[in-house]
Amino acid sequence: MSCTIEKALADAKALVERLRDYDNAAESLIEQTMALNKQVEAMKQTLFCQIKFIDSYKLNEVARHRPPRSTLVVGIQQENRQIRELQQENKELRTSHEEHQSALELIMSKYREQMFRLLMASKKDDPGIIMKLKEQHSKELQVHVDQITEMAAVMRKAIEIDEQQGCKEPLKAKSKKPSQ
Repeated sequence: MSCTIEKALADAKALVERLRDYDNAAESLIEQTMALNKQVEAMKQTLFCQIKFIDSYKLNEVARHRPPRSTLVVGIQQENRQIRELQQENKELRTSHEEHQSALELIMSKYREQMFRLLMASKKDDPGIIMKLKEQHSKELQVHVDQITEMAAVMRKAIEIDEQQGCKEPLKAKSKKPSQ
């Protein structure tokens, strides 16, 4: 039994020595990590200063090569014309879309009527089916009428807003001309 206690004590001493070695290695790694962290921070600071210098240099270059004000005004006027043209085209497209939508709804309602008549002709004996189809057709037709009415109201409102904004833009442009 004394042999095993001595062996356990020897093993414990060896483990303590190993733990000390690991502790020393960990301390060394911590010191190295801190040194590397300081180097990284220094590099970040240097890089930040370089970026800041480059950005200020670029801003100065841009300021030196900025086009004259008259060129900017002409460019803005051209953009305004293009915007007005696009707004007009949008109005025309909305109107065209609305017309196509109503035409499609008319075609679909005619198609439903024809199908209803065809079904009525083939199912004269069953009045329950005919009533059910009539109700379904009238509900669908009402839903489509409501949708068309809603779309028309939205389109009118959008056109009014576009026209109001279109009227405001020339007034702004006129009021800015004397200050140039």
